[in-house]
Amino acid sequence: MSTSTSDMLGGTSEPPSRSQRLRADGALALITSFWGITFVVVKDALGHGDPFSFLTLRFLVGATVLSLLAGRQLLTPRNLRSGAMLGTCLFLAYTLQTVGLATTTPSRSAFITGLCVLLVPLLSVVLYRKSPKPTSLLGVGLAAVGLYLFTQPDAGMGGGGLSTGDVLSLGCAVAYACHILLTERHAPKQGVMGMVAVQLWTVALLSALCLPFVERRVAWHPSFVGAVLICGVFASALAISIQTWGQARTTAVRAAVIYSLESVFAAVYSVLLGYETLGPREWLGGALILSGVLMSEVGAAAWLWWRARVAVR
Repeated sequence: MSTSTSDMLGGTSEPPSRSQRLRADGALALITSFWGITFVVVKDALGHGDPFSFLTLRFLVGATVLSLLAGRQLLTPRNLRSGAMLGTCLFLAYTLQTVGLATTTPSRSAFITGLCVLLVPLLSVVLYRKSPKPTSLLGVGLAAVGLYLFTQPDAGMGGGGLSTGDVLSLGCAVAYACHILLTERHAPKQGVMGMVAVQLWTVALLSALCLPFVERRVAWHPSFVGAVLICGVFASALAISIQTWGQARTTAVRAAVIYSLESVFAAVYSVLLGYETLGPREWLGGALILSGVLMSEVGAAAWLWWRARVAVR
């Protein structure tokens, strides 16, 4: 992690090497595992406060911490412009997912939100005319099937069809896919903390602007205060900084496949803490998601090796 921290503060303008890409992918997998923990933390916190109050306080804490570390980086024109744009996408993703959960099941929300793993390569082609490698597309497909099996989105629907919550969750997937793509395009090799601080201030401000229009409820319970601090400092300030650093050194498609592990990590932590148990279908889904990640990682190297052998012949 020391290498990551120094690069975040200093960085290099050279194209990333294969070892740098692997370190970046490893860093993204690490923060994804941590984001999995926050599902349990946030679930407990929302029993003591409304979502928008929690989001406002969480991102306010993260933004304050990063602003102190970023210093003058915070006010550069590039960081202000890119950070505000990325922060808006992040706010939309969090808001649409939170509001959507009121009228859909958690499993369907998790699956539909996880569809960003499919939307990222599609939007990459549409917006940037950038075609992913075949091995990355295969990894995306494996991860998408795994998400379906793992989250059981057909559970508890009764009559079927799309609910309002499903549509809002799909909007969350689009917003998060845009955030992943835009992060790859605009993530700097240096000055990361400044741009991420602007993102966090944007989410905190937009969340605060929603407070007059929702029912506010905050009880200063240790679970709520602890979640605000943990999610604000670690899951927001630190993790999104590492995400931005990592995506400057890998592709958006590979990042999206790695992020699909989030539901697996969340379920594993939930099982360890006694919240739920996993059946054969969930284990198969988790295995397919992991296979998709490995295909994107190992398959890319195998694809390049095969193309080199063909070129020699």
